[in-house]
Amino acid sequence: MKFNIKHILGITVFLISQGIAAQFYLGMQTGIGNIQSDVVGIQTGNRLGGAIKAGYIYSLNSHFGIGSGIEFSQYKQEVSSLESFATLNNFEVDPSTSAFVYSVTTANYMEKQTLHAIQIPFFVQYKTNINKGIDFNFRAGAKYFLPLNYKIKVTADYVNGTAYYPDVNLTIGNLPEYGFGGQGNYSASGEYNTKGILMSSFELGFTFDMGDNNALYAALFLENGYGSILKQNKDESYIGYNPTSVLNRKANGLYSTDKNAQIQPVAFGITFGWNFK
Repeated sequence: MKFNIKHILGITVFLISQGIAAQFYLGMQTGIGNIQSDVVGIQTGNRLGGAIKAGYIYSLNSHFGIGSGIEFSQYKQEVSSLESFATLNNFEVDPSTSAFVYSVTTANYMEKQTLHAIQIPFFVQYKTNINKGIDFNFRAGAKYFLPLNYKIKVTADYVNGTAYYPDVNLTIGNLPEYGFGGQGNYSASGEYNTKGILMSSFELGFTFDMGDNNALYAALFLENGYGSILKQNKDESYIGYNPTSVLNRKANGLYSTDKNAQIQPVAFGITFGWNFK
């Protein structure tokens, strides 16, 4: 199909009208960012999370619009065992390919987690004027939550690893050159493997006109993840087995003990933005 000048002008006018109808925004949000889990025997402490974001809203009419954009978010929290002394078991294989039960006991285990992610939102906005220069806004939609990295820093006053070989009914508790025994003042860094999930997203707030083409936006927000952000194919010891020493044991993290663990980000708080045309 050949386009004549009339078609070209029509398309040009349409694209320009889309640009005029679109309202762009820049913003940030802050509040409680919690990485929820169903792992048994742990406790978490909430920390402030936040995000910076940019996007646009295309007006369908005077009340409704659809929006999208991109966001960079951060979650931080601390995870620890419910008990001061915690023991967890896991199956391992030694260098001779013999299987054994690896038992790790820690004292005052603490895991500091930092999660960075990119979010792609898609939402519907409803707005209505409630006073001169003030609009009420409600946004509802979904986000694609893509973790960039999920890092942990682990500390424990004491770590002890023992082995039980069920085939020969043998327990080894102090053989440091083969990775069995105790270590004081343990610290290490690690990282969880992750994958993308979907989140629901809701915002309730107001815009305040700051001129003909600019407005200040303030709202409360709530976001909830569906599905687990962890990508795991096996259960692992939360502190790994080192076959040559009791030192330099890998920090796998408490969530690694259950390959089917459901780890989901949840956030709520306040968001501020600047809308412009």
